[in-house]
Amino acid sequence: MVSAGNVSISSSSSNPRSVSDPNPHSDTDPRFYGRRKGKPLKAARQGLLESLLPHVRIERPEGPLDPTTLFAFKPTALRLEIGFGSGEHLAAQAGENPNTGFIGSEVFLNGVASLLRYVGAANLANVRVFDADVRLLLPNLPDAAFERISLLFPDPWPKTRHAKRRFVSPEMLDECARLLADGGELRVASDHPVYQRWTLQHAAVHTNFQWATKGPEDWRTRPVDSVATRYEGKAIAAGRKPAFFTFVRRNRAA
Repeated sequence: MVSAGNVSISSSSSNPRSVSDPNPHSDTDPRFYGRRKGKPLKAARQGLLESLLPHVRIERPEGPLDPTTLFAFKPTALRLEIGFGSGEHLAAQAGENPNTGFIGSEVFLNGVASLLRYVGAANLANVRVFDADVRLLLPNLPDAAFERISLLFPDPWPKTRHAKRRFVSPEMLDECARLLADGGELRVASDHPVYQRWTLQHAAVHTNFQWATKGPEDWRTRPVDSVATRYEGKAIAAGRKPAFFTFVRRNRAA
């Protein structure tokens, strides 16, 4: 057991490292577009980065990584959330599914600190964080590792010349299909019409996915087992209509 203030969390890490030593990047890594830090953090959240993050952080792997070994218990299933924002969705899912291991990736330091607040308050031992570009982690993970991958309100990069920056792409869909178990779900939410169309143009026609929809209400309504994110609330308040797409991984034998 490791302690962070009044929080006690199980950890399989015997050598936690400082927040000042982030997951390293090299000149050959894919280029990342986006913010890494926002407003200065308050002392409490900065303290979580220094005391709690080293114990839940996933180090950048140098070779194949079995994600089940990241936890101090044997998870019955694994889920991945790419770009968890402020962390409220990931934390709620983890709290409701204590036997499932959750991996969240986020490069925005303020978002990481926000998630740690939830992890610490609820003593969530089933959450691990990769605080770097998720593309540096995915290739090291095994086939069919996850029952669900969530991508909630990613940056839409609406300009045509920036389309290559969008996470949903043939290459990333191939990778998600590899990582999902048969029957697993890829969930994508967006409030931007350009990204909504882009997602359907790519994911809905991907040979390894089937769009799980019977009608408009299926994608106009957030899944019943998920919670609203802070960003979703802002989008609705601004008059933007979120769409929630679920794509099911087809059976490999088929």
